[in-house]
Amino acid sequence: MTDRPARILLADDLPLFRQAIAQLIDTQADLEVVGQAPNGLLAVEAAIELRPDVVVLDVEMPVMNGIEAARRLRVELPDVRIVMLTVSDDDVHLLDAVRLGVHGYLLKDLAPAELFDMIRSALRNENPVSPALVGRLLSAIRAGDAPRAKVAEEGPVLSQRELDVLRLVADGLSNKEIGVRLSITEGTVKNHVHNALAKLDMDNRIQAATYVVRHGIGRPHH
Repeated sequence: MTDRPARILLADDLPLFRQAIAQLIDTQADLEVVGQAPNGLLAVEAAIELRPDVVVLDVEMPVMNGIEAARRLRVELPDVRIVMLTVSDDDVHLLDAVRLGVHGYLLKDLAPAELFDMIRSALRNENPVSPALVGRLLSAIRAGDAPRAKVAEEGPVLSQRELDVLRLVADGLSNKEIGVRLSITEGTVKNHVHNALAKLDMDNRIQAATYVVRHGIGRPHH
C-alpha cells in the first residue's frame, strides 16, 4: 500500500443507500470512493476501467447479482479485494462467496466505524466476516456443507501455532486481536496465516479456518 487513499468501488441497486455509504467512506482520509454502480454487470465494467483496490458488492442486485459479479472479478481482476454486503445472517449465498475466495462478507446493519474497519481489514487480507455470519458459517461446517479443502483428507502438516491462529481466525478475530490473545506480534500472526494458506493451497483465511474447524484440531494455546 502507498500513502494514497485506498480506492473503493461501491455496487448497490438502492441509490440512496449507495450514496450514503459513499459519503460516509469519503469522510475517511485513507479511503476514497472512486466509482458507483447499480448492478453487478456495471460494477464489473467499472472495476475493469477504474482498477479500485476494493469492490464492495451488494449480494442481491438486478441484471447480475453480487456473487456472479464477484466470480467475474476474480477472473478479470484477481488482485482486487472483494467485500460482499448482505441484509440477512441467513444469506444462502454465504458459502458460495467463501468458495469464490471473496475477501469479506458483512451484514448491512453494521455501524459506519465497523464498515471502515472491515474495509481496512480486507485491504490487509484479513477476510472480515460479520460475527453473526461467522456463526452461520461454522454451523454449515459442522453440517458438512462448507467448501472442502483442496488437499488430501489427511491434510498437510500445519504447526501448532498455525493451527492456533486459524482457529482464532474462525472465531472472527483480526490479526491484531489474535496477536494479543496469543502474545505474539501482528506481523507474526500474518506470517502464520500466509504459511498456513500456502500449505493448504487455499485462497483466503475463511477457507483455511473451515478446514481447521471441520477437523476439530488446533485448540488455541495461551
